[in-house]
Amino acid sequence: MARWKHTAVPLLLALSIVGATPALAAERPATVRTTALTAVQPSEHADAQAGEQSMSSATLPAERQTLLRYARDTWRSFDAMVVPATGLPADYIGGDLAPGSRSGYTSPTNIGGYLWSTVAARDLGVVGAKEADDRVRQTLDTLGRLSFHESSGMFYNWYDPATGAVLRKWPEDGNTVHPFLSSVDNGWLAAALMVVRGAMPARAAQAQHLLDRMDFGFFYDPQGRGADFPAGLLRGGFWDEEPPGCSVTGNYRGRGPDVWYTCNHYDILNSEPRIASYVGIAMGQIPAKHYYAPYRTFPASCDWSWPEQRPAGFSTSYLGVPVFEGSYEYRGLRFVPTWGGDMFEALMPAMFVPEERWGPRSWGVNHPAYVQGQIEHGLNDAKYGYWGFSPASDPRGGYAAWGVDAMGMDPTGYPSDIEGTDVDLGYEGCRPAQPTKPFGDGVVTPHASFLALPYAQHAAVDNLLRLEHDFDSYGPGGFYDAVAVRSGTVARRYLALDQAMVLGPIGNALSHDDIRGYFSRGQVERAIRPLLARERFSAGRSAGTGR
Repeated sequence: MARWKHTAVPLLLALSIVGATPALAAERPATVRTTALTAVQPSEHADAQAGEQSMSSATLPAERQTLLRYARDTWRSFDAMVVPATGLPADYIGGDLAPGSRSGYTSPTNIGGYLWSTVAARDLGVVGAKEADDRVRQTLDTLGRLSFHESSGMFYNWYDPATGAVLRKWPEDGNTVHPFLSSVDNGWLAAALMVVRGAMPARAAQAQHLLDRMDFGFFYDPQGRGADFPAGLLRGGFWDEEPPGCSVTGNYRGRGPDVWYTCNHYDILNSEPRIASYVGIAMGQIPAKHYYAPYRTFPASCDWSWPEQRPAGFSTSYLGVPVFEGSYEYRGLRFVPTWGGDMFEALMPAMFVPEERWGPRSWGVNHPAYVQGQIEHGLNDAKYGYWGFSPASDPRGGYAAWGVDAMGMDPTGYPSDIEGTDVDLGYEGCRPAQPTKPFGDGVVTPHASFLALPYAQHAAVDNLLRLEHDFDSYGPGGFYDAVAVRSGTVARRYLALDQAMVLGPIGNALSHDDIRGYFSRGQVERAIRPLLARERFSAGRSAGTGR
């Protein structure tokens, strides 16, 4: 589900917990200034190291049994979240898995997560082939009956999982919901349909029928970075009825009535909306050169000095699109940042696309460095004793965006602790650094460790085992959603998306990258692999001592 942040990537999953309606921020200026910088070029040796690091270490027998146990228990939470009459999962369920604790809403991302988790559970032997087929068939049947936007084929963001009705009142507080169609949420559902198409021949035609009507070009603004820039950006989404607040009337496909687009674009690369970009490019609905339009970092100048730190990098171009290959530095590691410094932004798309293999000089360097940065933060910087920071439940109640502030572009950061400790590294020559306070009660979410399995498998399993052993963090449906590791406070519930970020990575780790293979074979590989292979990030290990 899309997460809502400044203009780059809305943190809409928070809405699934608190029941607010989307309030998307105003877009950034489209004018881009290029700055000549000293190149920070990764070496060929770094490329070779990245290729080695990106390959998951051989799974030890004990690790395999541990991951299978986690998969079986996690599946119980999905079984409990799904409404039997519709095959739709609720957004969350209470820690005791009681049917009465299911939420009264769901989203395209939750539905997609249930579909790919069912495929993973089948391949792991957690459910039988017939049960998996029956479950997927029922969910696809229900999807075929849900209301959708006729001109684009896109699904609305909130449905009642018990009836399939589009929500117009939030079930928890009665607030008005203005039906919204999200580019990234539809991207996750489309990715799941593509997994089903590849994994279940008997359901392929049914999944393809739903895919055939989805047009991601409806979200693509060719002038998202300005009229003179050679490639555009995706909008956050649109409403088909005029909403309150900021919106932009338009229709990029010229098909059907005009809609009201969000004022924001998705304008940074290392974040979850790239799944919508991958799907749209693979389906031939978005130009391939769009992949190079989102910023790796913003330009390095005082005009852009509001993000977390000054980037270093070099300027180049791909397919005629100018790209500043900027990167950030944290504790001796150099990487392309996410918005909030969290794990799911960086690694959730890699559940489907083998980015580190297709882009050995870009994602093949970045993903291992990013995971190592999270480990460094938890163990050696904040000294929590545990790691894995990503938006999840707040152990005190509700939902919050957790991350490693220094690894994100957001100047106010996604904190790693309950206290909201902010890190301001300054912006060299433009903004001084500020003293950093001691970190407090760190909040670790287990799904972050599962996302890290391809890049640090032994460390991830060790981290999970310690979380399970040291806290009351494991229940009948697997790991509870989050734990504050100094107080021991646990968020005792299960979120559909976060559980899908457990089962998907386990499926890949133990079943020969099955989820990736089902999604990426054929047209996806032909369209996407050359784009990733062409690029070199300014990422890798820094020559400095680190912050």
